Amino acid sequence: MPAIVGVVQVISISSSAVVHIGDAFQITPTATNKTFAGAGSFNTGDGMYVVNEYSTTNTQDQDVVDLPIALTL
Repeated sequence: MPAIVGVVQVISISSSAVVHIGDAFQITPTATNKTFAGAGSFNTGDGMYVVNEYSTTNTQDQDVVDLPIALTL
């Protein structure tokens, strides 16, 4: 079923971002990454108060490849 899209304003797109407007059969990433962060690392906002008595981040990854990118066009 076709999509009808009105006015779209894109201000900024990062180098590995995907912008999808309308119909698509498949969207495939061309880059992957993995981010490790402790408790409360990605909290944003005004007046944040985070208490982490004991925080550890497990960074041991047994996978060699998490998301294989085989065919990129």
